[in-house]
Amino acid sequence: MQNDMRDDVIPMVQRALQQDLPDITSEAIFTPDERGSAVFLVKEEGVIAGLDFAEATFAVVDVTSRFTRKAKDGDRVKPGDIVATVDATVIALLSGERTALNFMQRASGIATATRRYVDAIRGTRAKIYDTRKTAPGLRLLDKAGVIAGGGENHRMGLHDMFLVKNNHIDRAGSITRAVERIRRRGMSQKVMVEVRDRKELDEALAMKPDYILLDNMSPAEMRAAVERTNGAVALEASGGITLETIRAVAETGVDRISIGALTHSVKALDISMRIEAGSS
Repeated sequence: MQNDMRDDVIPMVQRALQQDLPDITSEAIFTPDERGSAVFLVKEEGVIAGLDFAEATFAVVDVTSRFTRKAKDGDRVKPGDIVATVDATVIALLSGERTALNFMQRASGIATATRRYVDAIRGTRAKIYDTRKTAPGLRLLDKAGVIAGGGENHRMGLHDMFLVKNNHIDRAGSITRAVERIRRRGMSQKVMVEVRDRKELDEALAMKPDYILLDNMSPAEMRAAVERTNGAVALEASGGITLETIRAVAETGVDRISIGALTHSVKALDISMRIEAGSS
């Protein structure tokens, strides 16, 4: 794990473990010096992710633990695949099991869903992006899962980019007023403007933002927006897009497609951790 990533992951792992520890059952049955090993076993087809978080979990509960990867984030996996092994004290293995699995199963579920969307638009110019519709406190994990699945990260937070949405526009009075106020700040972040119809698209184009977000438009409306824009600004489609409809959206010629369902409706990938049997 890279040091800059570790600095962000470790606090997340520590917070998760605080909800579980101490493990009174394991501490009552086993001695602190008893060691063991375990494997992470995949039980369904998908894309693996979250290995950094699993490794960090055991590093926190046992500084002497050894986590060995048999796969890397982004690898396609199938039932029976062993993606990692870990050697540690038996108490640490049992104490960290559920936390490590929670991280890995969620991230892998996101990676698997993302790969389906990426595969569905293969051959078009569009790229798949996530949103901020992540589990509170788990954004780093969720967005790592998207990257593992072949997608791209949108904003990590509200500080990364100016995104002028419907409520900003309605409150400010117009797209023009909202963007002018942003530019008076003299800040370096890029500007994206959300539009709902042709009129707002024309107003946004006049302001020359970095991106325009096409909100809940039909494929026909998106295609018209692509023709109207003619490459002057990158276009992103968003709103109500499913795996069944995404190909038609990509074929309109938009550059980006953001999908909230990648992270807000996660189906965890089935993974188990099996600890070696002890002596009788």
